[in-house]
Amino acid sequence: MTAHGLFINDEFVESVDRRTMVSVNPFSGETLGSYVRAGIADVERAVRAARTAFDEGPWPRMTRGERSEFLKKLSEAVKAHTDFLIHQDVADSGSTLKKATEDVYLSARFLSSCAKLGQELVDEPRADISRPGLSMNLLLHDPVGVVAAIIPWNFPLKMAVWKLGPALAAGNCVVLKPSEETPVTALELAQLVHQLGFPPGTVNIITGYGEDAGAALCRHPLVDKIAFTGSSKVGKLVMEAAAGTLKKITLECGGKSANIVLEDADRDIALDGTLYAMFYHQGQCCEAGTRLFLPDSIADAFMEQLVTRTATIRIGDPMDLSTDFGPLISQSQRDTVLRYIESGKKSGARLRCGGGIPDAPVCARGFFVEPTIFDNVDNSSTIAQEEIFGPVLSVIRYKTVDDAIRMANDCPYGLAGGVWSRNAERAMDIARRLRAGTVWINEWHLLHDRAPFGGFKQSGIGREFGVEGLREYTETKHVHIDETLTRDKKIWYDTVVPRR
Repeated sequence: MTAHGLFINDEFVESVDRRTMVSVNPFSGETLGSYVRAGIADVERAVRAARTAFDEGPWPRMTRGERSEFLKKLSEAVKAHTDFLIHQDVADSGSTLKKATEDVYLSARFLSSCAKLGQELVDEPRADISRPGLSMNLLLHDPVGVVAAIIPWNFPLKMAVWKLGPALAAGNCVVLKPSEETPVTALELAQLVHQLGFPPGTVNIITGYGEDAGAALCRHPLVDKIAFTGSSKVGKLVMEAAAGTLKKITLECGGKSANIVLEDADRDIALDGTLYAMFYHQGQCCEAGTRLFLPDSIADAFMEQLVTRTATIRIGDPMDLSTDFGPLISQSQRDTVLRYIESGKKSGARLRCGGGIPDAPVCARGFFVEPTIFDNVDNSSTIAQEEIFGPVLSVIRYKTVDDAIRMANDCPYGLAGGVWSRNAERAMDIARRLRAGTVWINEWHLLHDRAPFGGFKQSGIGREFGVEGLREYTETKHVHIDETLTRDKKIWYDTVVPRR
């Protein structure tokens, strides 16, 4: 086993108390390596390194163009290490080779997008509130300061760059804590940051558990903002911890997304879309389409075809390019999913397929659960209301579209939703009425670097991606300039405004 250090102030270091943790391959059950486990004292070192880098270092004082060049180089470095990062991600997280390949590509692309987006966050002269001959007004978008970024295990590399990219583009310094389940690719990212010569303390990456390292980050008085992705349960704890110093927060939390099929939907497209919405990455996606709403008139026929197509999903070794469906992240997660399946059986819902552990020899050592579908689910039941984070689909039948929308919105979450229809006007009406941050029409899982992503209700606070996401990492400052400095407006604008 190889021990991997904490990345603090541009150095790889041991933890103060020398504790370690291990990462396990979810497919083989083998130990990948030993990793340093950060404690409270290590969080203190990392936060203070970031604080010093922000208060005294060059990063927040660089021009936007200079920071953009660093992000472009990081994007190119991720591309250059594509094959290595793909294999590391598969081994660490159980992602299929197909998914990991896409994740690395999209991670590089996202960093490139942030490099461009950061340059667009310009200071804004406000002619609408300025008074000619008396004053001029300007809005500045300052970096918020030290950002604590805490990410989950389902998209280890993508989630890391989703936090680092906008935070760095806006001029912040960061302490990133990946999940204890998937520390590998975040530390490989640290190696790239080190090799590219980012200023010391600008990026700090520490591996550890949420209950000590994560909690200490959230409470630390020198942290200005927390950017968290994870369960709603933990998100509430993050919010409580942040309240002590009124930290700025963005929370991207749980989901129980409603997938509504209309009678006029293209059946083949809706069937394939339903499988993709639910079983991509074994259902371990916060915005997975875990509740399928079917009209009574087509439900029986749709279900027969859905069960038939589910049986064609290829389950097996995630390193095999033909595999569609790999293991869950851990034994504990598998146990949790199996408990939810038992709850579904007891609720009176009809189990149509799956519900157990695959008996194929290739799955013997991994944390597998079969693709599982329950029909005739009551929308108020546990499996329809709680986030399972595994391959369990709840099918809920409806009589009218109004019933479907009412039940779709009758849920603690509001992250995403989808509609399948040939009628654009009907689909758009439903999209407007769904209480969700993202709604797809005849599509699922498609996110765009420039389109905001986040949830309503207990799915979170704030947005990621695009200008909206970038501004989550800034503070807006209003500067009022008296006429004594603005008589020659051209000189003032040409010399003062472009300074940053």
